[in-house]
Amino acid sequence: MHVRRDERGLTLIEVLVAIAILGIIAVPLANAVIGFIRNTDDTTRRLNESHDAQIMVAYFAQDVQSVGVRDWAKDGFPLKQSVFPNVDQCGAAGVSKAVVTFAWDDLARSDVVRVSYVVMTRGAERQLHRIRCTASSTSDTVLAHNVDGDPILSCTAPIDCSAAPGVPQRVTLKVTIKADGGQQPFTVTLDGQRRQT
Repeated sequence: MHVRRDERGLTLIEVLVAIAILGIIAVPLANAVIGFIRNTDDTTRRLNESHDAQIMVAYFAQDVQSVGVRDWAKDGFPLKQSVFPNVDQCGAAGVSKAVVTFAWDDLARSDVVRVSYVVMTRGAERQLHRIRCTASSTSDTVLAHNVDGDPILSCTAPIDCSAAPGVPQRVTLKVTIKADGGQQPFTVTLDGQRRQT
C-alpha cells in the first residue's frame, strides 16, 4: 500500500517571495498614506483661510453698498454721515472700539441698521467680527480668524472716512491674516462701493 503525502501548505521559498513582494508594495503605499495625511492638514488650513477671505469679501461689499442714512427732515433728503471710523461698536459706549461702523436706513422697518467691524481677542486668537445692530436686535458673526495687527481703513471720493457729514463713495479695509504652519501672513483687501448717490 502506497501512502500519499499531503500537498497543502507553502514552501519556504514561496513564503520568502511573498514577503519580498509585500515589502515592495508596502513601502510606496505607506509613503502615499503619510503624504496624504500631511497634505490633508495643509489643505484644511488653506481652505479655512480661503473661507475666511470669501466671507469677509461678501459681507464687506454688501455693507458698503448699503451705506447711507438720510436726513428725512430736510428737503431733498440729503445723506448724513454714515461711515464712522474708530467709534464704539454699534454706538454702544464702553464696548470694544470698531475699526469702522457703517449705517444705513432700513425703510421696511423704519429703522437704522449699524454694522461694526471689530477685532476681538478670543483666547489666544484675534478675530474680526461683524456686529450688526438695529433698535431691536444684535447679531455677531466671526469673519476671520488669526488676524495679525490692526486692519487699515481707507475711503475715497468724494471724502475721507473721517470727514463729516459726507459719505464716501468707496471704502477699503486691509486685513492681514497669520497663516498657520509657519507660512507668511497674507493680506486680504476688502473693497466696497456705495450704491446710493
